[in-house]
Amino acid sequence: MKQSTFLVPTLRDIPSDADVISHQLMLRSGMIRQSASGVYTFLPLGWKVLRKVEEIVREEMDRSGAQEMLMPSIQPSDLWKESGRWEAYGPELMRFKDRHDREFALGPTHEEVITSIVKDDIRSYKELPMTLYQIQTKFRDERRPRFGVLRGREFLMKDAYSFDHDFEGLDKSYQTMYDAYNRIFSRLNLNFRAVIADSGAMGGKDTHEFMVLSNVGEDTIAYSDESDFAANIEIAPVKVNYDKSADQPEEMQEIETPDQRTIQEVSTFLNVMPEKCIKSLLFIVDEEPVLLLVRGDHEANDIKLKHVLDAENVELADETQTKNILKTSPGFIGPVNIPAEVKVIADHAVSYMVNAVCGANKEKYHLKNVNPDRDFRPNLYEDLRNIQEGDPSPDGRGTVRFKEGIEVGHVFKLGTKYSEALGAQYLNDQGKSKPIVMGSYGIGVSRTVAAIIEEHHDENGIVWPQNVAPFHIHLIAINIKQEAQRDLAEQLYEKFLTEGREVLFDDRPERAGVKFKDADLIGIPLRIQIGKRAEEGIVEVKERKTGELQEVHVDELSAVISKYQL
Repeated sequence: MKQSTFLVPTLRDIPSDADVISHQLMLRSGMIRQSASGVYTFLPLGWKVLRKVEEIVREEMDRSGAQEMLMPSIQPSDLWKESGRWEAYGPELMRFKDRHDREFALGPTHEEVITSIVKDDIRSYKELPMTLYQIQTKFRDERRPRFGVLRGREFLMKDAYSFDHDFEGLDKSYQTMYDAYNRIFSRLNLNFRAVIADSGAMGGKDTHEFMVLSNVGEDTIAYSDESDFAANIEIAPVKVNYDKSADQPEEMQEIETPDQRTIQEVSTFLNVMPEKCIKSLLFIVDEEPVLLLVRGDHEANDIKLKHVLDAENVELADETQTKNILKTSPGFIGPVNIPAEVKVIADHAVSYMVNAVCGANKEKYHLKNVNPDRDFRPNLYEDLRNIQEGDPSPDGRGTVRFKEGIEVGHVFKLGTKYSEALGAQYLNDQGKSKPIVMGSYGIGVSRTVAAIIEEHHDENGIVWPQNVAPFHIHLIAINIKQEAQRDLAEQLYEKFLTEGREVLFDDRPERAGVKFKDADLIGIPLRIQIGKRAEEGIVEVKERKTGELQEVHVDELSAVISKYQL
Protein backbone atom coordinates (compact mmCIF):
# COMPACT_ATOMS: atom_id res chain seq x y z
CA MET A 1 0.00 0.00 0.00
CA LYS A 2 1.33 3.43 -0.95
CA GLN A 3 1.07 5.89 1.90
CA SER A 4 0.30 8.81 -0.43
CA THR A 5 -3.11 7.27 -1.13
CA PHE A 6 -3.61 5.46 2.20
CA LEU A 7 -6.10 7.06 4.63
CA VAL A 8 -3.90 7.38 7.71
CA PRO A 9 -4.50 10.90 9.13
CA THR A 10 -1.83 11.14 11.84
CA LEU A 11 -1.96 13.82 14.51
CA ARG A 12 0.95 15.60 16.21
CA ASP A 13 -0.88 16.77 19.32
CA ILE A 14 -2.50 14.59 21.99
CA PRO A 15 -6.31 14.98 21.80
CA SER A 16 -7.60 16.72 24.93
CA ASP A 17 -10.33 14.15 25.57
CA ALA A 18 -8.01 11.12 25.38
CA ASP A 19 -7.00 10.11 28.91
CA VAL A 20 -5.20 6.82 28.32
CA ILE A 21 -2.30 5.87 26.07
CA SER A 22 -4.23 3.50 23.82
CA HIS A 23 -6.91 6.12 23.10
CA GLN A 24 -4.27 8.78 22.42
CA LEU A 25 -2.22 6.58 20.11
CA MET A 26 -5.19 5.15 18.23
CA LEU A 27 -6.33 8.69 17.45
CA ARG A 28 -2.85 10.07 16.71
CA SER A 29 -1.84 7.15 14.46
CA GLY A 30 -5.02 7.47 12.41
CA MET A 31 -6.52 4.14 13.51
CA ILE A 32 -9.89 5.47 14.71
CA ARG A 33 -12.11 8.53 14.69
CA GLN A 34 -15.00 9.23 17.05
CA SER A 35 -18.49 9.42 15.56
CA ALA A 36 -20.32 9.94 18.88
CA SER A 37 -19.61 9.38 22.54
CA GLY A 38 -18.44 5.76 22.84
CA VAL A 39 -18.88 5.13 19.10
CA TYR A 40 -15.85 4.90 16.79
CA THR A 41 -15.02 4.38 13.14
CA PHE A 42 -12.06 2.10 12.50
CA LEU A 43 -10.08 3.68 9.66
CA PRO A 44 -8.03 1.43 7.31
CA LEU A 45 -4.98 1.14 9.60
CA GLY A 46 -7.11 0.27 12.61
CA TRP A 47 -9.28 -2.08 10.58
CA LYS A 48 -6.24 -4.07 9.45
CA VAL A 49 -5.16 -4.60 13.07
CA LEU A 50 -8.69 -5.46 14.12
CA ARG A 51 -8.87 -8.11 11.40
CA LYS A 52 -5.51 -9.58 12.49
CA VAL A 53 -6.76 -9.96 16.07
CA GLU A 54 -10.06 -11.33 14.82
CA GLU A 55 -8.27 -13.95 12.72
CA ILE A 56 -6.22 -15.22 15.65
CA VAL A 57 -9.41 -15.53 17.68
CA ARG A 58 -11.11 -17.34 14.79
CA GLU A 59 -8.21 -19.76 14.29
CA GLU A 60 -8.19 -20.81 17.93
CA MET A 61 -11.97 -21.08 18.12
CA ASP A 62 -11.99 -23.31 15.05
CA ARG A 63 -9.13 -25.34 16.52
CA SER A 64 -11.23 -25.90 19.66
CA GLY A 65 -14.02 -27.43 17.58
CA ALA A 66 -16.39 -24.46 17.77
CA GLN A 67 -18.51 -23.64 14.70
CA GLU A 68 -18.81 -20.08 13.40
CA MET A 69 -22.16 -18.52 12.58
CA LEU A 70 -23.71 -15.06 12.52
CA MET A 71 -26.77 -13.94 14.47
CA PRO A 72 -28.77 -10.71 14.08
CA SER A 73 -27.94 -7.62 16.10
CA ILE A 74 -31.65 -6.79 16.39
CA GLN A 75 -33.32 -9.01 18.99
CA PRO A 76 -37.05 -9.23 19.81
CA SER A 77 -38.04 -8.27 23.34
CA ASP A 78 -40.07 -11.47 23.72
CA LEU A 79 -36.90 -13.55 24.08
CA TRP A 80 -35.49 -11.22 26.73
CA LYS A 81 -38.78 -11.24 28.62
CA GLU A 82 -38.78 -15.04 28.58
CA SER A 83 -35.31 -15.11 30.13
CA GLY A 84 -36.24 -12.42 32.67
CA ARG A 85 -33.54 -10.01 31.50
CA TRP A 86 -35.65 -7.40 29.68
CA GLU A 87 -35.95 -5.38 32.89
CA ALA A 88 -33.13 -6.95 34.92
CA TYR A 89 -30.40 -6.04 32.41
CA GLY A 90 -30.96 -2.37 33.14
CA PRO A 91 -30.45 0.84 31.15
CA GLU A 92 -27.40 -0.49 29.29
CA LEU A 93 -29.79 -2.47 27.07
CA MET A 94 -30.53 -0.33 23.99
CA ARG A 95 -34.25 -0.68 23.38
CA PHE A 96 -36.36 0.59 20.48
CA LYS A 97 -39.69 0.01 18.70
CA ASP A 98 -40.33 -0.62 15.02
CA ARG A 99 -43.08 1.00 12.93
CA HIS A 100 -45.53 -1.63 14.19
CA ASP A 101 -44.79 -0.69 17.81
CA ARG A 102 -43.00 -3.98 18.48
CA GLU A 103 -40.16 -3.84 21.01
CA PHE A 104 -36.61 -4.80 20.13
CA ALA A 105 -33.12 -4.46 21.56
CA LEU A 106 -29.71 -4.03 19.97
CA GLY A 107 -27.84 -7.09 21.20
CA PRO A 108 -25.29 -6.61 23.99
CA THR A 109 -24.91 -10.40 24.03
CA HIS A 110 -26.75 -13.34 22.47
CA GLU A 111 -27.70 -15.94 25.10
CA GLU A 112 -31.41 -15.56 24.34
CA VAL A 113 -31.07 -15.75 20.57
CA ILE A 114 -28.70 -18.73 20.51
CA THR A 115 -30.85 -20.61 23.04
CA SER A 116 -33.95 -20.11 20.90
CA ILE A 117 -32.07 -21.43 17.84
CA VAL A 118 -30.85 -24.52 19.66
CA LYS A 119 -34.29 -25.04 21.15
CA ASP A 120 -35.78 -25.33 17.66
CA ASP A 121 -32.99 -27.31 16.00
CA ILE A 122 -31.37 -29.61 18.59
CA ARG A 123 -33.52 -32.58 19.59
CA SER A 124 -31.38 -35.52 20.62
CA TYR A 125 -28.46 -36.25 22.91
CA LYS A 126 -26.70 -37.54 19.79
CA GLU A 127 -26.35 -33.93 18.57
CA LEU A 128 -24.53 -32.83 21.74
CA PRO A 129 -22.05 -31.52 22.80
CA MET A 130 -21.82 -28.52 20.50
CA THR A 131 -20.18 -25.08 20.63
CA LEU A 132 -21.25 -22.23 18.35
CA TYR A 133 -19.65 -18.80 18.03
CA GLN A 134 -19.79 -15.54 16.14
CA ILE A 135 -17.72 -12.36 15.76
CA GLN A 136 -20.11 -9.46 15.66
CA THR A 137 -20.84 -5.89 16.74
CA LYS A 138 -22.44 -5.50 20.15
CA PHE A 139 -24.24 -2.53 21.73
CA ARG A 140 -24.36 -1.37 25.35
CA ASP A 141 -25.55 2.05 26.45
CA GLU A 142 -22.69 2.71 28.86
CA ARG A 143 -23.36 5.41 31.44
CA ARG A 144 -19.81 6.76 31.05
CA PRO A 145 -18.18 5.74 27.77
CA ARG A 146 -14.46 6.44 28.13
CA PHE A 147 -10.94 5.33 27.37
CA GLY A 148 -11.69 5.13 23.64
CA VAL A 149 -12.58 1.60 22.52
CA LEU A 150 -11.85 0.21 25.99
CA ARG A 151 -15.28 1.34 27.20
CA GLY A 152 -17.51 2.01 24.22
CA ARG A 153 -21.19 1.75 23.38
CA GLU A 154 -20.58 -0.14 20.15
CA PHE A 155 -17.81 -2.73 19.91
CA LEU A 156 -16.69 -5.89 18.17
CA MET A 157 -17.00 -9.06 20.23
CA LYS A 158 -16.51 -12.77 19.83
CA ASP A 159 -19.20 -14.66 21.72
CA ALA A 160 -19.41 -18.44 21.91
CA TYR A 161 -21.96 -20.76 23.52
CA SER A 162 -21.54 -24.40 24.50
CA PHE A 163 -24.34 -26.95 24.81
CA ASP A 164 -23.96 -30.18 26.78
CA HIS A 165 -25.95 -33.08 28.23
CA ASP A 166 -24.91 -32.43 31.81
CA PHE A 167 -22.62 -30.45 34.10
CA GLU A 168 -19.76 -32.87 33.63
CA GLY A 169 -19.91 -32.12 29.92
CA LEU A 170 -20.07 -28.38 30.68
CA ASP A 171 -16.89 -28.71 32.74
CA LYS A 172 -15.12 -30.17 29.68
CA SER A 173 -16.47 -27.51 27.31
CA TYR A 174 -15.51 -24.78 29.78
CA GLN A 175 -11.97 -26.14 30.04
CA THR A 176 -11.71 -26.31 26.25
CA MET A 177 -12.65 -22.64 25.97
CA TYR A 178 -10.41 -21.72 28.91
CA ASP A 179 -7.46 -23.36 27.15
CA ALA A 180 -8.36 -21.68 23.84
CA TYR A 181 -8.41 -18.29 25.53
CA ASN A 182 -4.98 -18.89 27.03
CA ARG A 183 -3.66 -19.67 23.55
CA ILE A 184 -5.35 -16.60 22.03
CA PHE A 185 -3.99 -14.08 24.51
CA SER A 186 -0.56 -15.71 24.48
CA ARG A 187 -0.46 -15.39 20.69
CA LEU A 188 -1.45 -11.73 21.07
CA ASN A 189 1.66 -11.13 23.20
CA LEU A 190 -0.32 -9.98 26.23
CA ASN A 191 0.69 -10.16 29.89
CA PHE A 192 -2.59 -11.55 31.20
CA ARG A 193 -4.07 -13.51 34.08
CA ALA A 194 -7.18 -15.68 34.19
CA VAL A 195 -8.86 -14.46 37.37
CA ILE A 196 -11.78 -15.76 39.39
CA ALA A 197 -14.69 -13.38 38.88
CA ASP A 198 -18.38 -12.69 39.46
CA SER A 199 -20.92 -13.61 36.80
CA GLY A 200 -23.09 -10.53 37.37
CA ALA A 201 -26.13 -10.18 35.08
CA MET A 202 -25.01 -13.17 32.98
CA GLY A 203 -26.02 -15.68 35.64
CA GLY A 204 -24.29 -18.94 36.36
CA LYS A 205 -21.82 -19.87 39.10
CA ASP A 206 -18.28 -20.47 37.85
CA THR A 207 -16.58 -17.78 35.81
CA HIS A 208 -13.14 -16.42 34.97
CA GLU A 209 -12.12 -13.07 33.54
CA PHE A 210 -9.04 -12.83 31.34
CA MET A 211 -7.35 -9.64 32.48
CA VAL A 212 -4.43 -7.84 30.87
CA LEU A 213 -2.25 -6.35 33.59
CA SER A 214 -2.17 -2.60 33.05
CA ASN A 215 -1.99 0.73 34.81
CA VAL A 216 -5.31 1.93 33.36
CA GLY A 217 -7.64 -1.00 33.96
CA GLU A 218 -11.09 -0.44 35.44
CA ASP A 219 -10.80 -3.55 37.60
CA THR A 220 -8.34 -4.40 40.36
CA ILE A 221 -6.80 -7.86 40.40
CA ALA A 222 -5.67 -9.52 43.59
CA TYR A 223 -2.85 -11.94 42.81
CA SER A 224 -0.26 -13.96 44.68
CA ASP A 225 3.38 -12.95 44.48
CA GLU A 226 4.39 -16.62 44.69
CA SER A 227 1.76 -18.59 42.75
CA ASP A 228 -0.65 -18.32 39.82
CA PHE A 229 -3.63 -17.40 42.02
CA ALA A 230 -5.53 -14.38 40.70
CA ALA A 231 -9.03 -13.05 41.33
CA ASN A 232 -11.03 -9.89 40.98
CA ILE A 233 -11.01 -8.16 44.38
CA GLU A 234 -14.81 -8.23 44.41
CA ILE A 235 -14.76 -12.04 44.51
CA ALA A 236 -11.33 -12.98 45.96
CA PRO A 237 -11.80 -15.11 49.09
CA VAL A 238 -10.22 -13.91 52.34
CA LYS A 239 -8.45 -16.56 54.39
CA VAL A 240 -6.83 -14.83 57.35
CA ASN A 241 -6.13 -16.27 60.79
CA TYR A 242 -7.21 -13.47 63.12
CA ASP A 243 -5.86 -13.10 66.65
CA LYS A 244 -8.33 -12.36 69.42
CA SER A 245 -7.32 -9.76 71.98
CA ALA A 246 -6.54 -10.98 75.51
CA ASP A 247 -8.44 -7.98 76.94
CA GLN A 248 -11.38 -8.79 79.20
CA PRO A 249 -14.83 -7.59 78.02
CA GLU A 250 -15.85 -4.36 79.74
CA GLU A 251 -19.24 -2.86 80.42
CA MET A 252 -20.91 -1.39 77.36
CA GLN A 253 -21.22 2.43 77.41
CA GLU A 254 -23.22 4.92 75.36
CA ILE A 255 -21.09 7.87 74.19
CA GLU A 256 -22.31 11.10 72.59
CA THR A 257 -20.68 11.61 69.16
CA PRO A 258 -22.53 14.65 67.78
CA ASP A 259 -21.00 15.15 64.32
CA GLN A 260 -19.01 11.93 63.92
CA ARG A 261 -20.44 9.58 61.32
CA THR A 262 -17.62 7.92 59.42
CA ILE A 263 -15.24 5.33 60.84
CA GLN A 264 -12.36 7.80 60.57
CA GLU A 265 -14.29 10.54 62.36
CA VAL A 266 -15.47 8.24 65.16
CA SER A 267 -12.08 6.58 65.68
CA THR A 268 -10.37 9.99 65.88
CA PHE A 269 -13.00 11.41 68.22
CA LEU A 270 -12.82 8.42 70.60
CA ASN A 271 -9.05 7.96 70.17
CA VAL A 272 -9.31 4.34 69.01
CA MET A 273 -7.91 2.60 65.95
CA PRO A 274 -10.33 1.99 63.03
CA GLU A 275 -9.88 -1.76 63.47
CA LYS A 276 -11.51 -1.39 66.93
CA CYS A 277 -14.71 -0.11 65.26
CA ILE A 278 -17.52 -2.10 63.70
CA LYS A 279 -18.69 -0.75 60.35
CA SER A 280 -22.46 -1.33 60.02
CA LEU A 281 -24.17 -1.08 56.63
CA LEU A 282 -27.87 -1.63 56.03
CA PHE A 283 -28.77 -3.38 52.77
CA ILE A 284 -32.10 -4.24 51.22
CA VAL A 285 -31.69 -7.80 49.97
CA ASP A 286 -34.60 -9.06 47.86
CA GLU A 287 -36.80 -6.53 49.71
CA GLU A 288 -35.64 -7.69 53.17
CA PRO A 289 -33.39 -5.63 55.52
CA VAL A 290 -29.93 -7.07 56.20
CA LEU A 291 -27.32 -5.46 58.43
CA LEU A 292 -23.79 -6.19 57.19
CA LEU A 293 -20.94 -5.89 59.71
CA VAL A 294 -17.23 -5.61 58.92
CA ARG A 295 -14.25 -4.38 60.88
CA GLY A 296 -13.67 -0.63 60.57
CA ASP A 297 -10.46 -0.95 58.57
CA HIS A 298 -12.06 -3.34 56.06
CA GLU A 299 -14.26 -2.67 53.01
CA ALA A 300 -17.65 -4.40 52.89
CA ASN A 301 -18.30 -6.57 49.83
CA ASP A 302 -21.92 -6.57 48.66
CA ILE A 303 -21.21 -9.14 45.93
CA LYS A 304 -20.10 -11.67 48.53
CA LEU A 305 -23.24 -10.79 50.52
CA LYS A 306 -25.32 -11.50 47.43
CA HIS A 307 -23.70 -14.92 47.01
CA VAL A 308 -23.95 -15.83 50.71
CA LEU A 309 -27.69 -15.13 50.70
CA ASP A 310 -28.21 -16.47 47.15
CA ALA A 311 -29.98 -13.21 46.40
CA GLU A 312 -31.15 -11.59 43.18
CA ASN A 313 -30.93 -7.94 44.23
CA VAL A 314 -28.72 -6.27 46.83
CA GLU A 315 -28.91 -2.50 47.33
CA LEU A 316 -27.57 -0.22 50.02
CA ALA A 317 -30.49 1.27 51.97
CA ASP A 318 -31.01 5.00 51.52
CA GLU A 319 -31.42 7.43 54.42
CA THR A 320 -35.22 7.20 54.43
CA GLN A 321 -35.19 3.39 54.49
CA THR A 322 -32.56 3.41 57.24
CA LYS A 323 -34.60 5.73 59.44
CA ASN A 324 -37.77 3.72 58.90
CA ILE A 325 -36.07 0.44 59.83
CA LEU A 326 -33.48 1.42 62.47
CA LYS A 327 -34.94 4.76 63.64
CA THR A 328 -31.71 6.66 63.00
CA SER A 329 -29.60 7.89 60.10
CA PRO A 330 -26.59 6.17 58.50
CA GLY A 331 -23.47 6.81 60.54
CA PHE A 332 -25.13 5.94 63.84
CA ILE A 333 -26.48 2.46 63.13
CA GLY A 334 -25.19 -0.70 64.79
CA PRO A 335 -26.11 -4.31 65.63
CA VAL A 336 -27.19 -3.85 69.27
CA ASN A 337 -30.92 -4.00 70.08
CA ILE A 338 -32.18 -3.95 66.51
CA PRO A 339 -35.63 -5.07 65.27
CA ALA A 340 -36.06 -8.83 65.03
CA GLU A 341 -36.88 -8.67 61.32
CA VAL A 342 -33.39 -7.33 60.52
CA LYS A 343 -30.99 -10.16 59.70
CA VAL A 344 -27.41 -9.57 60.85
CA ILE A 345 -24.56 -10.96 58.73
CA ALA A 346 -21.00 -10.37 59.98
CA ASP A 347 -17.58 -10.84 58.48
CA HIS A 348 -15.35 -13.40 60.22
CA ALA A 349 -13.06 -10.65 61.58
CA VAL A 350 -15.93 -9.22 63.65
CA SER A 351 -16.15 -12.39 65.76
CA TYR A 352 -12.60 -11.75 67.05
CA MET A 353 -13.29 -8.18 68.20
CA VAL A 354 -13.22 -7.28 71.91
CA ASN A 355 -14.58 -4.04 73.39
CA ALA A 356 -15.44 -2.61 69.99
CA VAL A 357 -17.14 0.66 69.00
CA CYS A 358 -20.33 0.75 66.92
CA GLY A 359 -23.36 2.93 66.25
CA ALA A 360 -26.00 3.07 69.01
CA ASN A 361 -29.02 3.22 66.67
CA LYS A 362 -29.60 6.59 68.25
CA GLU A 363 -28.96 9.90 66.58
CA LYS A 364 -25.55 11.37 67.56
CA TYR A 365 -24.53 8.41 69.75
CA HIS A 366 -22.17 5.44 69.58
CA LEU A 367 -21.51 2.51 71.87
CA LYS A 368 -18.16 1.54 73.43
CA ASN A 369 -17.09 -1.87 74.73
CA VAL A 370 -19.41 -3.80 72.45
CA ASN A 371 -18.69 -7.53 72.28
CA PRO A 372 -20.06 -9.99 69.70
CA ASP A 373 -22.21 -12.84 71.05
CA ARG A 374 -22.65 -10.94 74.34
CA ASP A 375 -24.23 -7.70 73.13
CA PHE A 376 -25.44 -8.92 69.74
CA ARG A 377 -25.56 -12.25 67.95
CA PRO A 378 -25.20 -12.35 64.15
CA ASN A 379 -27.27 -14.82 62.16
CA LEU A 380 -24.15 -15.76 60.21
CA TYR A 381 -20.40 -15.20 60.14
CA GLU A 382 -19.09 -15.29 56.57
CA ASP A 383 -16.34 -13.91 54.34
CA LEU A 384 -17.87 -10.52 53.57
CA ARG A 385 -15.00 -8.11 53.03
CA ASN A 386 -12.68 -7.15 50.19
CA ILE A 387 -9.30 -8.79 50.21
CA GLN A 388 -6.43 -6.40 50.96
CA GLU A 389 -2.83 -6.11 49.83
CA GLY A 390 -0.66 -7.93 52.32
CA ASP A 391 -3.29 -10.57 53.15
CA PRO A 392 -2.14 -14.18 52.78
CA SER A 393 -2.87 -15.59 49.32
CA PRO A 394 -6.07 -17.68 49.51
CA ASP A 395 -4.21 -20.68 48.02
CA GLY A 396 -1.75 -20.61 50.91
CA ARG A 397 1.21 -19.61 48.73
CA GLY A 398 2.60 -16.11 49.04
CA THR A 399 1.09 -12.71 49.76
CA VAL A 400 -1.65 -10.81 47.96
CA ARG A 401 -0.62 -7.95 45.69
CA PHE A 402 -2.85 -5.63 43.64
CA LYS A 403 -2.65 -4.67 39.96
CA GLU A 404 -5.05 -2.90 37.65
CA GLY A 405 -6.40 -4.96 34.78
CA ILE A 406 -8.23 -4.62 31.47
CA GLU A 407 -10.83 -7.31 30.93
CA VAL A 408 -10.43 -8.76 27.43
CA GLY A 409 -12.27 -12.06 27.87
CA HIS A 410 -14.82 -13.72 30.14
CA VAL A 411 -15.96 -17.34 30.40
CA PHE A 412 -19.15 -18.42 32.22
CA LYS A 413 -20.78 -21.65 33.28
CA LEU A 414 -24.41 -20.73 32.70
CA GLY A 415 -25.87 -24.12 33.57
CA THR A 416 -29.59 -24.33 32.79
CA LYS A 417 -30.49 -20.68 33.49
CA TYR A 418 -31.42 -19.92 29.87
CA SER A 419 -32.38 -23.38 28.64
CA GLU A 420 -35.00 -23.74 31.40
CA ALA A 421 -36.33 -20.20 30.89
CA LEU A 422 -36.67 -20.63 27.11
CA GLY A 423 -37.49 -24.34 27.07
CA ALA A 424 -34.37 -25.63 25.30
CA GLN A 425 -34.43 -29.39 25.95
CA TYR A 426 -33.12 -32.60 24.43
CA LEU A 427 -34.14 -36.24 24.63
CA ASN A 428 -31.59 -38.38 26.48
CA ASP A 429 -30.72 -42.01 25.64
CA GLN A 430 -33.75 -43.13 27.64
CA GLY A 431 -36.13 -40.86 25.76
CA LYS A 432 -36.56 -38.44 28.66
CA SER A 433 -36.59 -34.69 28.16
CA LYS A 434 -33.73 -32.80 29.86
CA PRO A 435 -32.66 -29.14 29.86
CA ILE A 436 -29.52 -28.42 27.85
CA VAL A 437 -26.57 -27.31 30.00
CA MET A 438 -24.91 -24.16 28.67
CA GLY A 439 -21.72 -22.11 28.83
CA SER A 440 -21.02 -18.63 27.47
CA TYR A 441 -17.62 -17.29 26.38
CA GLY A 442 -16.81 -13.74 25.24
CA ILE A 443 -13.79 -11.84 23.94
CA GLY A 444 -13.81 -8.08 23.39
CA VAL A 445 -12.01 -8.01 20.04
CA SER A 446 -11.88 -4.23 19.64
CA ARG A 447 -10.88 -3.59 23.26
CA THR A 448 -8.16 -6.23 22.88
CA VAL A 449 -6.58 -4.00 20.22
CA ALA A 450 -6.44 -1.19 22.78
CA ALA A 451 -5.04 -3.56 25.42
CA ILE A 452 -2.23 -4.55 23.05
CA ILE A 453 -1.32 -0.88 22.57
CA GLU A 454 -1.41 -0.24 26.33
CA GLU A 455 1.22 -2.94 26.72
CA HIS A 456 3.23 -2.38 23.51
CA HIS A 457 4.22 1.26 23.13
CA ASP A 458 7.00 3.69 23.96
CA GLU A 459 7.34 7.47 24.16
CA ASN A 460 7.30 7.73 20.35
CA GLY A 461 4.26 5.62 19.52
CA ILE A 462 2.96 2.09 19.08
CA VAL A 463 5.31 -0.91 18.95
CA TRP A 464 3.24 -3.61 17.27
CA PRO A 465 3.91 -7.30 17.86
CA GLN A 466 4.53 -8.84 14.45
CA ASN A 467 1.45 -11.05 14.27
CA VAL A 468 -1.02 -8.17 14.72
CA ALA A 469 0.91 -5.35 13.01
CA PRO A 470 -1.07 -3.65 10.20
CA PHE A 471 2.00 -4.08 7.94
CA HIS A 472 5.27 -5.90 8.53
CA ILE A 473 7.55 -3.52 6.61
CA HIS A 474 7.50 0.26 6.43
CA LEU A 475 9.41 1.22 3.29
CA ILE A 476 10.49 4.86 3.35
CA ALA A 477 11.99 6.84 0.49
CA ILE A 478 13.58 9.68 2.44
CA ASN A 479 13.53 12.02 -0.59
CA ILE A 480 11.00 10.73 -3.12
CA LYS A 481 12.02 13.51 -5.54
CA GLN A 482 15.53 12.09 -5.82
CA GLU A 483 15.52 9.70 -8.79
CA ALA A 484 17.82 6.98 -7.40
CA GLN A 485 15.88 6.79 -4.14
CA ARG A 486 12.52 6.73 -5.91
CA ASP A 487 13.58 4.04 -8.39
CA LEU A 488 15.09 1.75 -5.73
CA ALA A 489 12.07 2.22 -3.48
CA GLU A 490 9.70 1.31 -6.33
CA GLN A 491 11.76 -1.79 -7.16
CA LEU A 492 11.77 -2.98 -3.54
CA TYR A 493 8.06 -2.24 -3.17
CA GLU A 494 7.19 -4.40 -6.16
CA LYS A 495 9.59 -7.11 -4.95
CA PHE A 496 7.98 -7.23 -1.49
CA LEU A 497 4.50 -7.40 -2.98
CA THR A 498 5.55 -10.26 -5.25
CA GLU A 499 6.98 -12.10 -2.24
CA GLY A 500 3.67 -11.68 -0.44
CA ARG A 501 5.04 -9.35 2.23
CA GLU A 502 2.79 -6.75 3.85
CA VAL A 503 4.39 -3.40 3.14
CA LEU A 504 3.46 0.25 3.56
CA PHE A 505 5.46 2.41 1.14
CA ASP A 506 5.90 6.03 2.28
CA ASP A 507 6.10 7.73 -1.09
CA ARG A 508 4.89 11.10 0.18
CA PRO A 509 6.79 14.31 -0.70
CA GLU A 510 7.30 15.08 3.00
CA ARG A 511 10.39 15.98 5.00
CA ALA A 512 12.40 13.09 6.46
CA GLY A 513 11.54 14.16 10.03
CA VAL A 514 7.82 13.97 9.32
CA LYS A 515 8.15 10.51 7.79
CA PHE A 516 10.24 9.18 10.69
CA LYS A 517 7.84 10.56 13.32
CA ASP A 518 4.87 9.00 11.53
CA ALA A 519 6.74 5.71 11.24
CA ASP A 520 7.47 5.65 14.98
CA LEU A 521 3.88 6.58 15.74
CA ILE A 522 2.37 3.88 13.52
CA GLY A 523 4.81 1.31 14.91
CA ILE A 524 5.33 -1.18 12.04
CA PRO A 525 7.93 -3.77 13.18
CA LEU A 526 10.60 -3.23 10.49
CA ARG A 527 11.55 0.01 8.74
CA ILE A 528 13.58 0.09 5.53
CA GLN A 529 14.93 3.56 4.77
CA ILE A 530 16.26 4.49 1.34
CA GLY A 531 18.50 7.52 1.42
CA LYS A 532 21.74 8.96 0.06
CA ARG A 533 23.38 5.58 -0.65
CA ALA A 534 20.57 4.42 -2.92
CA GLU A 535 22.86 4.52 -5.97
CA GLU A 536 25.16 2.01 -4.20
CA GLY A 537 22.21 -0.27 -3.44
CA ILE A 538 22.63 0.38 0.30
CA VAL A 539 19.57 0.82 2.53
CA GLU A 540 19.05 1.18 6.31
CA VAL A 541 17.07 -1.43 8.21
CA LYS A 542 15.66 -0.37 11.59
CA GLU A 543 13.78 -2.55 14.05
CA ARG A 544 10.97 -0.57 15.71
CA LYS A 545 11.08 -2.49 18.99
CA THR A 546 14.80 -2.20 19.74
CA GLY A 547 15.80 0.77 17.60
CA GLU A 548 18.63 -1.32 16.15
CA LEU A 549 19.83 0.21 12.86
CA GLN A 550 22.05 -1.45 10.24
CA GLU A 551 23.11 -0.73 6.69
CA VAL A 552 22.35 -3.55 4.27
CA HIS A 553 22.95 -4.09 0.56
CA VAL A 554 19.76 -4.88 -1.32
CA ASP A 555 21.20 -8.25 -2.38
CA GLU A 556 21.28 -9.26 1.32
CA LEU A 557 17.98 -7.66 2.25
CA SER A 558 15.82 -10.79 1.99
CA ALA A 559 18.14 -12.72 4.31
CA VAL A 560 18.09 -9.89 6.87
CA ILE A 561 14.30 -9.61 6.75
CA SER A 562 13.92 -13.36 7.25
CA LYS A 563 15.86 -13.10 10.52
CA TYR A 564 12.98 -11.03 11.85
CA GLN A 565 10.59 -13.86 10.85
CA LEU A 566 8.70 -11.59 8.49
